[in-house]
Amino acid sequence: MKRVIKYIVFALIAALFIGTFVFLFKNSRPQKIEYQEFTADYGNVARTTVVTGKIEPRNEVNIKPQINGIISELYKEAGQQVKEGEVIAKLRVIPDMNSLSSAQSRVRLAEINLKQAKTNYEREKALYDKNLVSDEEYDQVLQAYEQAKEEKNAAQESLEVIRDGVSKSNATGSSTLVRSTITGLILDIPVKVGNSVIQANTMNDGTTVATVANMSDLIFDGNIDETEVGTLVEGMPMKISIGAIADYSTQAALEYISPKAVENNGANQFEIKAAVKADGGHTIRSGYSANAEIVLEQADSVLVIPESALEFEGMDTFVYLKGADGTFTKSPVTTGLSDGLNIEIRSGLAKGDVVRGSIIIQDIVKK
Repeated sequence: MKRVIKYIVFALIAALFIGTFVFLFKNSRPQKIEYQEFTADYGNVARTTVVTGKIEPRNEVNIKPQINGIISELYKEAGQQVKEGEVIAKLRVIPDMNSLSSAQSRVRLAEINLKQAKTNYEREKALYDKNLVSDEEYDQVLQAYEQAKEEKNAAQESLEVIRDGVSKSNATGSSTLVRSTITGLILDIPVKVGNSVIQANTMNDGTTVATVANMSDLIFDGNIDETEVGTLVEGMPMKISIGAIADYSTQAALEYISPKAVENNGANQFEIKAAVKADGGHTIRSGYSANAEIVLEQADSVLVIPESALEFEGMDTFVYLKGADGTFTKSPVTTGLSDGLNIEIRSGLAKGDVVRGSIIIQDIVKK
């Protein structure tokens, strides 16, 4: 057993010795230093930015009931198209007891007044037929009778609306029927049959029965940093990419730049909106995350080289220019627009000039 342990120890020492020798040998081999070479040529340079945001319909409307009640029927569901005025849901009215009591009291009072007005009218008419009263007196009594009948009808309609949500004379415009106010796609119906709903008033926003939007008119909504917003102008083209749709992009036109910044994670950003030109061949859903690529500056047909070929000394910028003898000499240049990879050279180089790039180190193999 001791002999086996001794052999293992010897093997480990030998492996360590050989590994050290190989490492030192490799580091001692001569290396050849070469440089990448780039040729100055004409090209296009653009400085772009990418804005994250989402796709939204321009016109999205929350449909709310005109009265308080309980959902008794739903005629539509999310994802269906709906036309303006089409019924989405039906309500069963829950009348306010104070309002109901007042309406009933108004009907009873109107009936009393009508009964008295009718009696007065019949008495006056009998006298009028015998030429015992003037036309003026008869007309006044007749007018009072007609007004009492109208008041009775109005009180009865008001009671029916409060109690049933609809009157007999206006059944087609029933407030118990929740209708779409626009033509579009139903994005959401957040209520179910049996849910209580309330109408909008000064105290609350009311219950949303359905959300409807025109999905043929979409916008991109995003935020851009304050350092870049100064270069934007309305009408600028944008390229919109949607993450949920692979290999899909579409064009958009910038139409809104917020005049006021909002703070987002410690940075001041400005909201922007752009009209999206959907092609109709893809289904774009509301709320899709999207990226907008905006060209902030662009220079076409200018002399460019890779930005990695530049060298810096203080405020000076230069390149190593290859001469006729193959050697590189330091040459100052004036730069322009950069896209992060290539940069515009405004002076100091000509088309076809070769400049030195990054270092390439190669081992020299001895033959």
